[in-house]
Amino acid sequence: MKLKLGLPKGSLQDATVQLFARAGFNIYISSRSYYPGIDDPDIECLLIRAQEMARYVADGVIDAGLTGLDWVAEHAAASGKSDAVVSVADLVYAKQSFGRVKWVLAVPEDSPFKTPQDLAGKTIATELVRATEAYFGRMGVAVNVEFSWGATEVKPPVLADAIVEVTETGSSLRANRLRVIDTVLESNTQLIVNPSVLEDEWKRTKVENMALLLRAAIEAQGRVGIMLNVERANLQTILDLLPALQRPTVSPLSDELWVAVNTIIEERTVRELMPRLKASGAQGIVEYPLNKIVL
Repeated sequence: MKLKLGLPKGSLQDATVQLFARAGFNIYISSRSYYPGIDDPDIECLLIRAQEMARYVADGVIDAGLTGLDWVAEHAAASGKSDAVVSVADLVYAKQSFGRVKWVLAVPEDSPFKTPQDLAGKTIATELVRATEAYFGRMGVAVNVEFSWGATEVKPPVLADAIVEVTETGSSLRANRLRVIDTVLESNTQLIVNPSVLEDEWKRTKVENMALLLRAAIEAQGRVGIMLNVERANLQTILDLLPALQRPTVSPLSDELWVAVNTIIEERTVRELMPRLKASGAQGIVEYPLNKIVL
């Protein structure tokens, strides 16, 4: 038995392969094949565009797949079925950063439109057609939503009055002199499965274990471990400096006057924290990388 897993082809592909590597799965992608190799004999991979992933999972063509919450919402709006796929892991990573992306409603900087209601009767260009229609439908605003094949940012004001486009940093919108007037939805990657997978004990366990490792890899992103030795007399001072993930581990040493402290901190804080630890009496300070953190 194999678990058929869809990997997102396109902008999320490299970030997904890197995430799986940190989780302990090595994926090998050839430019000539849509069937990546993976060092797990129980998994069979297939490259599928994120926009189509929910449909293939819902249809049972593949058991599980990684795609954005935006495309899950798009499929639900198009099919009218909100339970066609089940999300088993909320994975906060994106192509440029480990964070969420936004689909925003944007108009030209010098346009008179200030609110979504101002766009009544106007044309909106987007790749996220059904979810955009549902967004305006919830507000009771009648608009014409057109599918955009790409380069959506350049369409206003000649080819469309406004756009709904995905953004991580907003730099492309600013470069094209566009102004955001609302957020249509926020999205991040989901590990989704066909409902039948949860009824199969072997597949369910396989997916749940994979989800655990992927979440652990994300939790470790941007964090490092710190080990140090300190005299008991200075221990509280050191503990007060440490922003621990939960609580630091304090262990006795062979010298009863000294203890070892082990904790996890944000990597960006190390350069300021380490000199303060040293000044407060810490010795033998070691920073080490983390691959996974299971909470």
